[in-house]
Amino acid sequence: MPRYKLTIEYDGGAYLGWQMQGASFGKSVQGELVRAIGDFSGEAVAVGGAGRTDAGVHATGQVAHVDLTRDWPNRVVRDATNRYLKDEAIAVLAAEKMPDDFDARFSAVRRHYLYRIIDRRPPLTLDRLRAWWSPKALDDDRMREAARLLIGRHDFTTFRSTECQAKSPVRNLDRFDVARTDTGIECRLDARSFLHNQVRSMVGTLKLVGEGLWTADDLAEALAKRDRKACGTVGPAHALYLTQVDYPTHWEPLADTPET
Repeated sequence: MPRYKLTIEYDGGAYLGWQMQGASFGKSVQGELVRAIGDFSGEAVAVGGAGRTDAGVHATGQVAHVDLTRDWPNRVVRDATNRYLKDEAIAVLAAEKMPDDFDARFSAVRRHYLYRIIDRRPPLTLDRLRAWWSPKALDDDRMREAARLLIGRHDFTTFRSTECQAKSPVRNLDRFDVARTDTGIECRLDARSFLHNQVRSMVGTLKLVGEGLWTADDLAEALAKRDRKACGTVGPAHALYLTQVDYPTHWEPLADTPET
C-alpha cells in the first residue's frame, strides 16, 4: 500500500483550519484533501498533516501523508488531486512516494513559520488578509533585540492558549528572526514543535515592544511569570504562514512509478 508525502499550499481564510471538525462545522483543509483524493482514487482515505494550523492561517509548505491502494505515479497523485481541488484555495505542490513508516507529523524534526506585519499609515488592500496592519511605525531593532530573549528552551505557558492540549509547556525555540523588508516586518520562527497560539502570542507581544509600549525587560518578565494573563496582544491568524517542515535526511523518497 504505497504512502505518499504531499507538499501543500493553501489560503487559510476560507477554512476552519487544517483539522477536520465534522461537516456541520464547515470546511477544513484536511477535509477537502480527503474528499479530493477520495474522488480521484475511488478510495476512502485518511490524510495526516505535519501541523494543525488554525482557522485563517496560511501555508506555503504544509506536509501531509496518505496511503493509497494503487501504485500511482507521483505526478498523477499531484495533478489528479489538484483537479478535484479546482474550486478550493488549496494546491498540492508535490507528491512523493515514501517508506511505509514515514509520518508527516511524527517524523518531522523542525517546523518553520513566517509572520508578516506591514507598518504603514494607509490601510492594507491587497495584503488585508495576508498581513497584520500597523498604522504606527514599529521599531524593528527593538523587536529584534527582544525576540532573542525567547530563543532557547523555556516554559512558554505565557504564550500558549488556555485551550492548548500539549502535555508540557516547555519548548525549544531554535530561531526568532525579525527583519525589515521593503513592505514591512517579517518574523521567522523555527522549532521542532510549537504550542497552540504560541507564534501569534509571541509576535503579538513583541509588537508592543516595537510600538514602545513594552520594553525587552517587560517581555522577559512576562515569559518568566509563566502565566497566560501576562501575555500581551495575540496577533491575527491571517498574517501567519507555515512555510516548511523538515525531516531527517534518511527519509528519502522512493523511486517513482513509471507512467503507462
